[in-house]
Order: sequence, then structure tokens, then C-alpha cells
Amino acid sequence: MKSLFLTIVLLGLLSALQAQDLLTFPWEELNITGTWYAKAFVVNMPLVPDWKGPGKVFPVTVTALEDGSWEAKTTLLIQGRCLEKKVTLQKTQEPGRYSAYHGKKFVYIEELPESDHCIFYCESQDPGKKFRMGKLMGRSPEENLEALEEFRKFSQRKGLLAETIFTPEQTDTCVPEHD
Repeated sequence: MKSLFLTIVLLGLLSALQAQDLLTFPWEELNITGTWYAKAFVVNMPLVPDWKGPGKVFPVTVTALEDGSWEAKTTLLIQGRCLEKKVTLQKTQEPGRYSAYHGKKFVYIEELPESDHCIFYCESQDPGKKFRMGKLMGRSPEENLEALEEFRKFSQRKGLLAETIFTPEQTDTCVPEHD
């Protein structure tokens, strides 16, 4: 009885503090600026059966924009050519949720208990094509088994097959491939 009373009091206090903006939660303070390294990927494979993932991945640089949105910039190696790719993640009303590609995709960013890791989870909004992909991102390229295990659990919660998780080769510099 005493624990029920304390739970009710605590929930009431949290509600009051949040209503007065005296209490902030981690997702309200999300800071993903800087350099990130893709540690692992998972994709809903039925929509992309032949996709083996990128052979090499390059760091992603995220910068904050004035409106609370983010710009992510990376290099892709496509058909032997190095291409710079920029994506703007527009802030939405939902904390941790961003709109990309003119509202065609939503990106959710979830910080892991390891303060230097996040999961970037993307869902398409194209009718008939529910593309979903998760990326485990870290502040350094070194392997982190605890973060990888959290990513595996996250993938399962989202209905993505843990056996399809792959870890890409990290590289800092894109060198075009020649035939």
C-alpha cells in the first residue's frame, strides 16, 4: 500500500515538474552533432532481397541547423565513384522523430545507455513499400559489444531479423575504384 502511494506521488510530481518545464528528459536534449561511425546495419530484407549492404562505409558528419533540425553528410562509394550525400532531418512534433526526403521517410534517433552510441531507425512512407532500416552509430569506429547487443534487441523489437545484421568495413577516405 505504501509503495502504491509513493508511486502515485512520484508520477504526480513528475507531471507537475514537466508541465512547468522544470524537468527535462534526455530526448529533449539530444545532441548528435559531430562525427559518427556506422557500426552495424539491419534492413527488412524481403523488400531488398539481393542487398548485401555497403562494402565500405565512411564517417557521417552531423551538424545542427537553426530550426532544430539536423544535416547529415557522408560519402558513398557507388559503382566505383565517390559521391557526397547530404540529408536534412527536419524536426517534428514528436521528440526523437525527424522527417527526411520531403516527408517520404521518418528517422527516429534513440540514444543507447552507452553515451557514445545511437540507433538511427528509418521508415519509408511510400504506399505499398514499407522499407525499414536501422543503423547502430558510434562516436568512434571501435567495436562495442554491449552496444551491438542493444542494437540486436532493438532490431527484434522492430520485427527485423537479427540474423540479417551486418557490420560494414570502416574507412575514412573514399578512393574511386577503377575498372
